[in-house]
Amino acid sequence: MTMLDDAKQKLRGSIAPIVTPFHHDYTIDFSSFENLIDWHIDSGTHAISVTGTTGEPSSLTIEERVRVMETAKKKINGRVPFAPGTGSTNHQETLYLTKTAQEMGADAALVIVPYYNKPSQHALYKHFKAVADSVDIPIIVYNIPGRTATNLHVDTLARLSEDCPNIIGVKESNKDFEHVNRVLLKCGRDFLLYSGIELLCYPMLAIGGAGHISATANVVPKKIADLYNTWKAGEIDKALDLHFDLMELNDVLFKDTNPAPLKAALGMMGKIEPVLRMPMDLPTQELQNEIRDILKQHVALSDEITTN
Repeated sequence: MTMLDDAKQKLRGSIAPIVTPFHHDYTIDFSSFENLIDWHIDSGTHAISVTGTTGEPSSLTIEERVRVMETAKKKINGRVPFAPGTGSTNHQETLYLTKTAQEMGADAALVIVPYYNKPSQHALYKHFKAVADSVDIPIIVYNIPGRTATNLHVDTLARLSEDCPNIIGVKESNKDFEHVNRVLLKCGRDFLLYSGIELLCYPMLAIGGAGHISATANVVPKKIADLYNTWKAGEIDKALDLHFDLMELNDVLFKDTNPAPLKAALGMMGKIEPVLRMPMDLPTQELQNEIRDILKQHVALSDEITTN
């Protein structure tokens, strides 16, 4: 079995995109970060990603991103696969971070469509091909048009998957379900398709998806892992029940820009100090109250929940 075949087998299920905790002075809280990693692994999370959208990478310096990646890799210590986010709006930064991920032994790199620049499809092809050609590790493309203002077309992705053997999958934070169906049609059904839209995690499994990279895993990692586990085990009714059980929580966690509601929720659970770096900030008190009410329905021990 080749390295890429092995990765295609291992990188399935719930890949949790973990937040980057900060102290109140805005320095990175590495102690809480490491505790989150242990909690995720103990909860059954199948793989871990850091410095993706949920990890506030645009609020981190390049040096901080590398340190977060290194800390995660060391703490995970091979217990689950590790796929850090290495993309940037800057091509050279993306190359540097992706090469750094390979050097530290990451199992794959999650590379976002460059944001703000709005490159053409031809330019996106050149960007991702250059990144893939620069490393040997698997690449998971990250398409999130709501954040990047650019949608990676299915034909472009199919061309990349054909020309770059180490581009093995895509995280589609794309509400266009016709688009994600065509990804597997054009790229092949062994191409790894992950949902980045919480309400599409179950539907994507139903069409042959490899799993999900769901922000909601930050607060209920076991339930998000079990959504995949029950589906994989053929327990369709249980998977469907989980899908609907999670819907209200998924909705409230995206009533403000991710990861602001997540960090508020994790603060209520005593997992982190609920701090974001500006220009991001916590949700309004009204929304925090709503998050608290819904969170109580999902967190087993209600006394874990604290006020902010």
